[in-house]
Amino acid sequence: MRIRSRSSKGAEGDLTPMIDMTFQLIAFFMVLINFTEADQNEKITLPTSVLAKPPEVPFEHPIFVQLQDNGRVIFGTDDVPISAIKKYLGREVNYLRYAEKSPSDATVIIRADSDAPTGDVQQVIQMCQELKFDRFALRAKEEVN
Repeated sequence: MRIRSRSSKGAEGDLTPMIDMTFQLIAFFMVLINFTEADQNEKITLPTSVLAKPPEVPFEHPIFVQLQDNGRVIFGTDDVPISAIKKYLGREVNYLRYAEKSPSDATVIIRADSDAPTGDVQQVIQMCQELKFDRFALRAKEEVN
């Protein structure tokens, strides 16, 4: 008696179109992501200004300093007092030197809360100038009529 082996051949689907579509969706959403919001913190309420305009070209080496109304600064993910910000800015200077750039090649973007004292903003700018930063941008919300 002969025993036949039964091989089951299941139906196999071609997954190539689904994989192609997945990669196209990933590329589509990467193009649409707004990276400017990544450097913003919801604790900061920007002042409104009629003169506020978006920059015409993106900054080459932006350094974000976010000043809260309580006299503290958010630098990256750290919440530090104003007196400690010089240490963090010094790290940025070291990074720029490692990249063969100078502090004057970077732009310090200050996002100060609308209730933050003006003296605190001036103190942050003074610390930046001591480290040879000379380009600054102050953020404000554009007032729409």
